[in-house]
Amino acid sequence: MFNGLIAYLDSIKARDPAPRSRWEILLYPGLLAVGMHRIAHWLFEADLFFLARFVNHFARWMTGIDIHPGAQIGRHLFIDHGFGVVIGETAEIGDNVSIYQDVTLGGTDPANGVGGKRHPTLCDDVIVGSGAQILGPVIVKPRARVGANAVVTKDVPEGAVMVGIPARSTLLDATEYAREFVPYGTPCNESFDPATQKVELLQCQLEQMQKQLAMLIAERDARKEETDAPQRKGSRKSA
Repeated sequence: MFNGLIAYLDSIKARDPAPRSRWEILLYPGLLAVGMHRIAHWLFEADLFFLARFVNHFARWMTGIDIHPGAQIGRHLFIDHGFGVVIGETAEIGDNVSIYQDVTLGGTDPANGVGGKRHPTLCDDVIVGSGAQILGPVIVKPRARVGANAVVTKDVPEGAVMVGIPARSTLLDATEYAREFVPYGTPCNESFDPATQKVELLQCQLEQMQKQLAMLIAERDARKEETDAPQRKGSRKSA
C-alpha cells in the first residue's frame, strides 16, 4: 500500500511542475478527493448507499470535487486544482488520466427512461483541459486530449486533440504526438504550449471581438444605405 502511494505521488509529480516534494502533493485537493472516492466506491459496491453518499458529500465539501460513488476510477488519476470537477455515476476512467479544473463528465437522459450507461469512458493517458465538458456515454480513447472549454458529445479517436463547441479533431504534428505528457488543454490553435496559455486565450478573445466589430460595421452600413436610398430618389425627382 505504501509503495502504491509513493508511485501515485511520483506519477503526479511527473505531470505537475509545481510541487517541490511528495509531501506537498499530499495537500492537493484532487488527491484527497480520489482517496475518499475509493472509500465511497467500496461502500457503494457493498450496497451501503447512504454511507457512500455521506463520504461523497463530505469530500465535495472539503475539495469542491464531486465524484459519484458509483464511478469507476483506475490507477493514478490526477485532478489538478480540481475545483468544480464533476464525475457522474456511470463514468469510467482508465490509468494515468489527467483532469483539470471545472471539467464535467456528465450524463445524458436516456430516451427509453432506463438508466444504464449515461456517462463517458476515459481510456488510459487521456488529458482533459480546464472547463471541458464530456457528455453522454462517449468513449475517449487512449492518449487523446480534450482542449480547454471543448464540448465533446461523440467518441474521440486514439491520440486525437479535440477543440471547440462542438469539439472537433485537429491534426497534430508527429513530434507533438510522441511527447510523453502535454499538460493543460488546447484552447485555440492545433498545437498548444502551456507557457503561452494566456496569449492563446487573448488571441481567441481578440478574434471574436474583431468578428463582432465587422458584423456591427456591416449592419451600420446596411442601415445607412437603406436610409440614404429614399433621399437620393427624392433629390433625383426634384432635379
